[in-house]
Amino acid sequence: MAFKTLLVSVLAALQVANGALIRRATCSDGTVVSDSACCALIPVIQDLQENLFDGGECGEEVHESLRLTFHDAIGISPAIAATGVFGGGGADGSIALFDDIETNFHANNGVDEIIGEQKPLIAKHNITTADFIQLAGAIGVSNCPGAPQLNVFIGRPDATQPAPDKTVPEPFDTVDSILARFQDAFSTVGGFTPAEVVALLASHTIAAADHVDPSIPGTPFDSTPELFDTQFFIETQIRGTIFPGTGGNQGEVESPLHGELRLQSDSELARDSRTACEWQSFVGNQAKLQSAFKAAFRRMSVLGHDESALIDCSELVPVPPAPASVAHLPAGVTHNDIEQACASTPFPTLPTDPGPVTSVAPV
Repeated sequence: MAFKTLLVSVLAALQVANGALIRRATCSDGTVVSDSACCALIPVIQDLQENLFDGGECGEEVHESLRLTFHDAIGISPAIAATGVFGGGGADGSIALFDDIETNFHANNGVDEIIGEQKPLIAKHNITTADFIQLAGAIGVSNCPGAPQLNVFIGRPDATQPAPDKTVPEPFDTVDSILARFQDAFSTVGGFTPAEVVALLASHTIAAADHVDPSIPGTPFDSTPELFDTQFFIETQIRGTIFPGTGGNQGEVESPLHGELRLQSDSELARDSRTACEWQSFVGNQAKLQSAFKAAFRRMSVLGHDESALIDCSELVPVPPAPASVAHLPAGVTHNDIEQACASTPFPTLPTDPGPVTSVAPV
């Protein structure tokens, strides 16, 4: 009996010493959570699924919500803060709280639409705008077959001032400037490697553009925008034609697949010596796609905050549907159409879809 009492005491002391004291709670609907504060998210998640994501679809509102998580979080710059002009920033909700300012930034063109859709939901619930934006992105992605189950944290205070302009990378930016921007934004948490930049761009597998080329709104970046798969990393490596970088298609690369848009920045990252092999490593590697994006999203979603001071409610994020595709070359494309950029590893051999040349429908 004495030994048992001693063992219990030691385990309890270890839990407290490591900040791991378990505070499990049962919410009013019977859901068991690791922290009672997470119970408040249950009606928010239900509202998101029913009234923003059309009952659980992986559609336009999902990719726009995911885009908003990045545009809010990346708006932090220790380099700019050092000048005394702007402080704070990061995943603090400023993009919605100061939307009259930040939506006028060139890189944020179009985010006003999803902000307008999210604001009525935020007003209905006891949640900060900062937490809601990141939650909406994670819940939306959970509707996409093949996606990882993303982390969700709460406890972020809302912004008290707008983020500085020119902190969101744009499609016509050089690889040098994109990598430098990420390094600046993440410098307070140890920096961001080129591999992590590539991992975060896995978000483009379910993305589309409305304003890069206004003549073709809703144009996806790969042929399976409803699936969180590796097609984006395949199709960006098919040879394309670079536009001159001016006018309505600034930042765009002509894709050989009709109805598909390729960002100039994605095309260059897929071919730059610092990122090409990492880019190619995602081809057909669904497990790496999931794990790498999950880790990169986690770091991004807490920018400007101490993660240890936040509450982890990740257990409430639904498990996404299983992958629903196999890596392939689109119909009409052969291995010879791949523009090999990784010098050390051959491009994987993939099956080719049968049929006429692929045409991608807008989303």
